[in-house]
Amino acid sequence: MVPVMSLWIPIVLSAVIVFVGSSVIHMVLPYHKGDMSPLPNEDEVMAALRKGNVPPGNYGMPWAGSMQAMKSPEFVQKRTAGPVGWVTIIPAGPPTMGGALGLWFVYSIIVSIFAAYSAGRALGPGSDYLHVFRFAGSTAFAGYSLALLQDSIWWGRKWSSTFKSMFDGFIYALLTAGTFGWLWPR
Repeated sequence: MVPVMSLWIPIVLSAVIVFVGSSVIHMVLPYHKGDMSPLPNEDEVMAALRKGNVPPGNYGMPWAGSMQAMKSPEFVQKRTAGPVGWVTIIPAGPPTMGGALGLWFVYSIIVSIFAAYSAGRALGPGSDYLHVFRFAGSTAFAGYSLALLQDSIWWGRKWSSTFKSMFDGFIYALLTAGTFGWLWPR
C-alpha cells in the first residue's frame, strides 16, 4: 500500500501534463470544431432572450415543472410543436478562459488524487510500471470520461461530441497513467 500523500508529485505533475495535453487537443487538433452549431436566426433568438432578461442558469423548454404537469394537454402540445431543448445561459461579457482553466486544473488534480488512491490501495512500493499504469489509468478514465455519457442519454448532446470528449478522456487517462507509472515509489 502507498499513501496518497506520498504520491503528491505524480498527482500534481499528471494534472499539469493533462492540462497541457488538453490545451493541445483543443487549440491545435480540429476534431472538436463540429461539436456546436450556430442557431438559425441567432440574432433574433438572442434578442428574444435578452428581452426576457434571462439570468445565467440552466433552462428546459418547454418546462413542465412536475411529472403531473408533463401529462397536461398544454405541455404535450408545446412539446409536440417544439422546439424542445436545454439551454445554458452564462454571464454576458467578453470571452474569458481564466476561471474555466483554473477549474479544469483543479478537476485534473481531483481525478489524479482518485487515481493515486486506487493505485495506492491496490499496489505497494516498487510495483511494476504496467500494474501502476493499469490502476491509475482505469481510474483516471472513469474520472475523465464515463459521466459524459449522461449528457447524451439525458440531455440530448450529440453522441459524436460525447464520444470525442470520451476519447479526450482516454488520452488524459493515458497521460495520467504514464506519469504515475514513471514516478511510482520504488
